[in-house]
Amino acid sequence: MLWRKFSGEPLHLPIKDAVEAAIKKETAAGNKLKVCIGTDSQVKGQETEFATVIVFLREGHGGFMYIHNEKTKQKFSIKERMLVEVAKSIEIAYELCNLFTTYDVDMEVHADINTNPQFKSNDALREAMGYILGMGFAFKAKPEAFASSSCANKVVN
Repeated sequence: MLWRKFSGEPLHLPIKDAVEAAIKKETAAGNKLKVCIGTDSQVKGQETEFATVIVFLREGHGGFMYIHNEKTKQKFSIKERMLVEVAKSIEIAYELCNLFTTYDVDMEVHADINTNPQFKSNDALREAMGYILGMGFAFKAKPEAFASSSCANKVVN
């Protein structure tokens, strides 16, 4: 899985090592971190592209993120696509959660799903919320889910 910084610079370490190095560096600099993980997707013709982001928020000092893009030709209903987004976020959250516990970093999983029943993505809200909370992770949906609805949305081509 290839990850990069927002600048486009590739991460040369496995994601777990890169995240741990970032936590150590930020903690040493005196920053209190919070991490938000989210995924967004876009359908273009025959392809669906997913962008997953790990957003590091420095309390009172901005933030930075790591990005992973992935394309597939698989067809999804809107509900399936929302749940695949959530599954991708949970997969990386699960891989990293022991690090966050070790270094006492709060983590949330953000779902790009609207809490307003008038939107199609709302069909997936109950399942997504159950999935994320069932894994023991804090959950945010739109409009609070900025990691998926703003950050990942900006980097899905």
